[in-house]
Amino acid sequence: MKIIQITDTHLSPVKSHFTENWERLAQWIMEGGADLVVHTGDLTIDGADLDDDMLYSVEKMRSLPIPMLIVPGNHDVGHLPGSDQPVDQQRLTRWQTLVGPDRWVSDHDGWRLIGLNSLIIGSESDEDEAQFAWLEEQLASREGRQIAIFAHKPLFVDAVHEGDTGYWGIRPKQRQRLLDLFEGHPVKLHASGHLHWAWQGEHAGITLVWGPPSSFIIQDFEREMPGERLVGAVIHTLDAQGVTSEIVSLPQLVPYVFDDLAHELYPKAVRHQPEEAAQ
Repeated sequence: MKIIQITDTHLSPVKSHFTENWERLAQWIMEGGADLVVHTGDLTIDGADLDDDMLYSVEKMRSLPIPMLIVPGNHDVGHLPGSDQPVDQQRLTRWQTLVGPDRWVSDHDGWRLIGLNSLIIGSESDEDEAQFAWLEEQLASREGRQIAIFAHKPLFVDAVHEGDTGYWGIRPKQRQRLLDLFEGHPVKLHASGHLHWAWQGEHAGITLVWGPPSSFIIQDFEREMPGERLVGAVIHTLDAQGVTSEIVSLPQLVPYVFDDLAHELYPKAVRHQPEEAAQ
């Protein structure tokens, strides 16, 4: 089974900076002959607040003649409590109504694909607990299938036992809870986006992949992270032996730099940026 993972498309009918990149990416996908496309979130620039961003972006995704599964990103449904756009029922309902489930399971020959809403993980809310219970059920009922997990946020950024990285990774308590759940099952892949870095590694037999964005890279606006700055996609090949993942840099995509566009795309982020980082 061939899966193309795309992520962080950041589309909007008004802020159309990355629309041409999407059209070029879509053409590459159609030429690639994949069985399935998985979008690991940040479909939109501001779908967390704007129906039009969500509707526009979903229409673009549905124009592909290949099945697609999508998990939400923070710019689609918000982030943890205390953020500018915290996840709440209104934002989740917008996603569920306009896009589909915020978590899902999809079975294929020898494989179970699980999509998680990583933006509620760590909120310690009823939704958070319900998703953990649901995940445990999906792992337990796999009936011999190998498991691939897709989510917006990575399990960790620098090291599996790191502390709380705030905006970027899963909080330590919930990260360990996920790893404990994975340990008893043949979880072979955890694929994510969010960081706008491309990286591949391994932990406890699980291939870890950060998919590259198709929209923009980040220079000095945020700290250095593992991996490479590039725009592209990932090809995952799933078979009886396991998974092979290839990060693909696509030269037909323009590697826009967030630092140059932040004031247009996310003015709140510019206002909240520490003074020393903005210099």
